[in-house]
Parts: sequence; structure tokens; C-alpha cells
Amino acid sequence: MAREATIPLGRLPKDYRTNMGPAMARCYGDYGPIFQIPGLADHYLFVIGPEANRMVLHTHREAFSTAIGWGEILGLGEHLGHGLLSMDGLTHADHRRMMNPAFAVGHLSEYLRVMQRLVTEAVADWAARGTVDVYEEARQLTFAIAAETLAGLDPGAEIEQFAALYAQLLDLRTVVPVQGRDAAWRRRRDLLWDRLRGLLLPKIEARRARPASDALGLLVAARDRDGKALSDEQLIGHMNTLLVAGHETSTSLIAWFLYLLSQHPDYLARIRGEQEAILGDREGATAEDLQRMKLLGYALSETERLYPPIPNGARGVLTEVPFRGHVLPAGAKLFYSIVGSHYLKDVWTEPERFDPDRFAPPREEDVKNPYALVGFGGGPRTCIGINFAKLEIKALATHLFRRYDLTPLPGQDIRQQYDVSAAPVHGIKLRLTARA
Repeated sequence: MAREATIPLGRLPKDYRTNMGPAMARCYGDYGPIFQIPGLADHYLFVIGPEANRMVLHTHREAFSTAIGWGEILGLGEHLGHGLLSMDGLTHADHRRMMNPAFAVGHLSEYLRVMQRLVTEAVADWAARGTVDVYEEARQLTFAIAAETLAGLDPGAEIEQFAALYAQLLDLRTVVPVQGRDAAWRRRRDLLWDRLRGLLLPKIEARRARPASDALGLLVAARDRDGKALSDEQLIGHMNTLLVAGHETSTSLIAWFLYLLSQHPDYLARIRGEQEAILGDREGATAEDLQRMKLLGYALSETERLYPPIPNGARGVLTEVPFRGHVLPAGAKLFYSIVGSHYLKDVWTEPERFDPDRFAPPREEDVKNPYALVGFGGGPRTCIGINFAKLEIKALATHLFRRYDLTPLPGQDIRQQYDVSAAPVHGIKLRLTARA
């Protein structure tokens, strides 16, 4: 990696883990859009900004491996199995093609009915209790939605059983980083995997015997480019990834979304006005109604910008790539800074301020700076569940905002904790009060 030495050598600020967006924006100012950080065994490259994101996600995407990034650097492969996140090239394209129908517009409309039922049930319980940790409650809600719509799991005991196993898998990832995964860690992981396999295999066999239109059913019926069905292990890897990614990221976004709007009542009042104008006295919103709620969408995009649930995207560099007078060497380990890109002053006006109108015409700061907002990735590898996630969040917000006022409980330590994913470190407690 001789050429790597020409890339500026940097140092991550002390507040990197607790204030990552502004910290990485400072690194951008100090070192530029590319720099390297010495690691225990390797140097890690960081790239920041729209130009860097476009390179990784679009123009030179074949030179960057997510199988190495998510699969090896972040350890997702041995943790959850191999789903879309840890696939490259033709394999990724083929498996994404097989999965696309599950996230098509028609299926999303079907999912919305389930989302609205589960939202109504969940929020009724929140309101009955008065004060809730919206992060923890959103975790339960989003998993129930993903489990029922994508895997066809039965409400109640079955979903709770799966949720408990996935929570233990997530705890394993959080407690033990990739470098520390020893034989004892793998035995614990294998035990959880065996339990999940024992629960998922009957579901897979049931779909083979009787086709279904959920994601699992569509994947069981799909054929790859050689005309072969997916194996049990491939199906389990995809379902593990969908069920974990399908709720963990939405959970974090929901918590921050509700908190930010509770702190900005003027903008929340505008959202409520938009909801009333579109829905009138109607109870349930259609997918088309939710799509028309532009103010709600701008607020969600601003939440994604300020608190992206994935702070950095990991890649392995497969072939040399030129970038801004440097050469990214083959074999390097690279992170493109999602959250750092979201806090750049030459892209965003007052980037640390909550300002959803930055996404509205005529400002449209994201449109004027393509690949500046990358909370859900970008290009051909945009998160396959982006519309699913936004639909469930908008369905929850529409139900909640029309019926309740939200007030944060005083005295909380509300801040983001950054790791492979990000979440409020102590949760976020809000008080629900019925609106007149």
C-alpha cells in the first residue's frame, strides 16, 4: 500500500463516538474529503462528502465490496448470514431482482393495512400509560410490522419469540466487536442460529407447500439467473437481514423524529394542518395520501440527515480508484461517512439546526447536492426497504400527531450513541396527552 502513504494521515476527535456528525465535519475541514486513520493492524480510509459518496455508491461502485465491508469489516456475514447487505456484483443484482417484488408499490399498499392496525394497537397502549420510551416502544412496533408483513409470522407469541432471539443476536454484536469474537462467542451465536433455524425452516417449508405474497413467500418462489431456487441457508440469511435491518434502523429514526417534532411545535402545527387538508375527517390514510404529505416527508428527511441510523458505510477496496489527486489502493478498508456528509457547511445551511424547509422548493439543498443525503445509501444499492421504512414511519406519525400532543420528560440525557448503527443512548421518554 505504498500509495496509501500519500493520503493525509488524520486522527478521530475525542467526541467521535458521541458527536459524530460535527466531529467528522471538522475532520473534513482539517484533512479534506479523504484521510486515513491508523488501526491496530491496518489503516482505515475515510471519505466524506457528496463527491466521495457518488464515487462509492455509483460511479466506481464495482471497485468497492460490501461483502468485505458489511460482511467482514463489520462482521455481518458471520453474525446474521449472507443477505443483500453482504453481497457483491452479479450475486447482489440477482438476489435483489428476486426480492424487488416484495417492495413494489402494490405490496406496500397491502403492508400499509397491517402497519395501520399495529400502529393503532400500539399507540392505544402508549396513551394508556401516558409516558413511554418511544425508542423501546418503536423497537417492538417495527419488529412486529416487519415480522408480520415480510415473514408472515403470527401476531403474539410467535413474533415475541423471534423478537427475543434477534434481540440476543443484536446484543452479541454490540457487546463483542469483530476482533474479539472467539470460540465462546461463536458457540453462543451458533446456539441462537440453531434456534432461529428451527423456527424459520417450518415457515420456509410451508411457503413451498402453499405460496404466499409476503417477502418470504416471494423469495421461496423466486429463481436465480440459472433457474435455481434459493437454498434454506440463503433464505435464512435474507430473512435474518430483512427482519433485523427492517426494524433496527426504523426504530432509531422514529424515536428521533418524534422527539425533534415535540421540540418544534410550530413545524408540527404545519404538519397537522397538512394532514387535515389531505384527510379531512377520514380516519385511515392511503399510501397516496401519505405520499402527498410533503411537510411530513421534509421533516423525516431532516431527521435522517441529523440522526442517520447507520453513521458510516463500510467497503473493501477491490481495485485502485483515483480520487481527488490520490489513489485508493486495492486491499484497503474504507468507510464513507454518512453522518459526516450530513453536517458539511458547504452543502447544508446551518447544518446543526433542525430545518426541514431546506428540502422544500426553492432551496432543495439535497437536490442541488446529489449524494449529500445518504442515510439510506444511494444509486443501485439504495436500501431496498427505503419506501417500506418511510411508509411505516409516516403511518405512525399520521395516527399519532392527529390525536396526541408530545412532551419530552424533563431531565433526560438525550444524545446519540454511535457504533455500527446509532441510537439514543438512554432512549427518549415522551408524555402523550390527548388533543381536544
